Amino acid sequence: MHAPPTGLPYVIYYTALATIAIPANIVAIAILSRGRCGLSRCITQYLVSMAVMDLLVILTAVIVNRLSGMYFPGSFLSITPVCSVSNVLTFAARVSSVWLTVSFTFDRFIAISCQRLKTKYCTERTAAMVIGTICTLGCLTNIPFYFMHEPIYVVDNVPWYCRMKEIRYTSPAWTAFDWFDCILTPCLPFVLILLLNALTVRHILAASRARRRLRAHSNGETQCDLEIESRKKSIILLFTISGSFILLWMTYVAQFLRVRIVKDFTFQSFNDPRFILQESGNMLQLLSSCTNTFIYAAVQRKFREELKKAEQLEDAECGVDGILDDSASSDNNPGLHRADSSRNQADGPRGGALRLRRQLTRQHVGVATSSSREEF
Repeated sequence: MHAPPTGLPYVIYYTALATIAIPANIVAIAILSRGRCGLSRCITQYLVSMAVMDLLVILTAVIVNRLSGMYFPGSFLSITPVCSVSNVLTFAARVSSVWLTVSFTFDRFIAISCQRLKTKYCTERTAAMVIGTICTLGCLTNIPFYFMHEPIYVVDNVPWYCRMKEIRYTSPAWTAFDWFDCILTPCLPFVLILLLNALTVRHILAASRARRRLRAHSNGETQCDLEIESRKKSIILLFTISGSFILLWMTYVAQFLRVRIVKDFTFQSFNDPRFILQESGNMLQLLSSCTNTFIYAAVQRKFREELKKAEQLEDAECGVDGILDDSASSDNNPGLHRADSSRNQADGPRGGALRLRRQLTRQHVGVATSSSREEF
């Protein structure tokens, strides 16, 4: 890995990406973890784990590896051993995030197309095992990246920054590992996501046609079917998932293939077109850590409703806090307390505000828990 780019476009892009992606993933984790979005626990576990991994990618790849060098050049994060560790963590989080997307797609394929396996595979326990296995393997398979780096500068016996060793491009062992890494992420996920989505869509279309014929035969006319409409939304969501993943990773894969075919591993400066192509692939790939949350969660109606409820509850609690502050001021002011003594005689000046807080909380929880659970 090279030293972080210092051009103004890179600073603006990565700053904006971190500003949007970190709050988006944190909000998704907080709302999904509450389990009030009408999703099964199995789906919720996948979505939360994906948001966590996307957040880790942003923290390591954007904050530690890039923005720290742009805003605080020469900090201890630029020391070669620290840089190597952060690279390993970045690659591990990236691989885990991609394969969690694959595992989630496979889970939805089983739930929609394989009804016999659904009860056995689409469970909370299986999801936890799959997530744990993916995260463990994601860390183990990226440990070799720690030994791929060497310092760019050595000042007072302190190594600074990271770059790939030349042996990575000349050694057959490192070349094989490099190809294995690219096949593992993202080539194989490309194929699996496309294949699973194609099979899922085919099953949904076949089931929808059969259901439409059955309804037309029984009712004598084609009526609006809510289940068919729901399946159409599922198809749109699946195509959005695969399309976003492929588009945002395409430049990265093209850069990898170009380097291996042309045997061109170096660039002269940050203005070199080869570096711009490489960094463009990284920028788009990191952008996928921001869009996944919106694709899998924020586009769902109940997620948006839960987000609005959280905002309304926060605003209401702010108003209640103001009432409590006024009540506390009345306690400290004997004149105001005597003037309001008849109104507050039963439960004191804080009673009304406290009852209002409890009522708002009960209403919020009651509305959230009364909604039926559903799977997309």
